[in-house]
Amino acid sequence: MGVLNVTPDSFSDGGNFLQPQQAVEHALQMIESGADVIDIGGESTRPGAAGVSQQEELDRVLPVIEELRRRHDIPISIDTCKSAVAEAALKAGADIINDISAARFDKEILTIARDYQAGFVLMHIKGTPQDMQKNPSYQDVMEEILTYLAASVQSAVESGISADRIVVDPGIGFGKRWFDNYDIINRLFELRILQLPILTGVSRKSFLGRFSEQEAKNRFAESIAANIMAIRGGANILRVHDVAETKRAVKIVDIFRMRALGIEPEGIEGMFYA
Repeated sequence: MGVLNVTPDSFSDGGNFLQPQQAVEHALQMIESGADVIDIGGESTRPGAAGVSQQEELDRVLPVIEELRRRHDIPISIDTCKSAVAEAALKAGADIINDISAARFDKEILTIARDYQAGFVLMHIKGTPQDMQKNPSYQDVMEEILTYLAASVQSAVESGISADRIVVDPGIGFGKRWFDNYDIINRLFELRILQLPILTGVSRKSFLGRFSEQEAKNRFAESIAANIMAIRGGANILRVHDVAETKRAVKIVDIFRMRALGIEPEGIEGMFYA
């Protein structure tokens, strides 16, 4: 899942893709690099970010969704927690709702997801983007996440959303202490009990820079390492900024797995005997 932030204040690439044409060209580059989904967001959810109005969010995302849909049939995800934005995005050509609140901020989004038969990503968050990093605490971080997501899934299914359209996300970096994020990735396998696809978003986040002391835009190696650990824990979808490099890393991980299972990767048989 390639990240496309059409915002002026996202933590990593804020302001880079504010113009619709520029944003669409970047999306097409990510598709060329191997993205399977493009996730478009018009409101920054970094810690402390100020919210934006519904109309401003719509003005940012709709031209991009419409033009990208005109030029490509790739699945498009709308990163929003507002039901009106989600509905307008789906009408414009989006296929998936990626809601950081798992419908806790705006329950009407459940109805929209059901009525449009959209894919629905349910994420764990503690608090809101404005206050989530103000001393979050947990007795057992994965137990709390699992309880939260299980309840969110139940609510979605009871609202009429088919379980085969639901994806869960532990919300790395959303109301978590730095070490919680490492623990979540190490214990990601515990989410498998939900029997749903798992999405993780670790790309360029601050917990990765804590020890490398790199700015967000330079946390490429750190992001690759965390994504590989997430894959090992059972992640099915990786939300990333650096699509081409992540795709190459995932391919190598897949080859290791294939060899462990005695499967010959198609088209690259000779590399094992060089």
